[in-house]
Amino acid sequence: MFKKIKAMAAGVANKIKGFISAKETEIVAKAHTVLDGTVAEAYVDTGVKILIAVVIGALLLGGLYALFNSTIMPTVTAKIQELFNYAG
Repeated sequence: MFKKIKAMAAGVANKIKGFISAKETEIVAKAHTVLDGTVAEAYVDTGVKILIAVVIGALLLGGLYALFNSTIMPTVTAKIQELFNYAG
């Protein structure tokens, strides 16, 4: 939708470029800047989604450990113990 609006604004700007003053040209440039400013929204949304997924996953894993009171993922537990079991 924004691409269509941007294309339409660019077409209109090109058609009336010779008939507008410097102030109006500045307004059109600001409009282009505002329409182009929506690009980074996807990065923020994706980051928030990843953060929420990590928190929910940690809560679920913690709940499973509390519920069963035993090791849920033995391979991960073994690797962590090997990691901290170093002999200086």
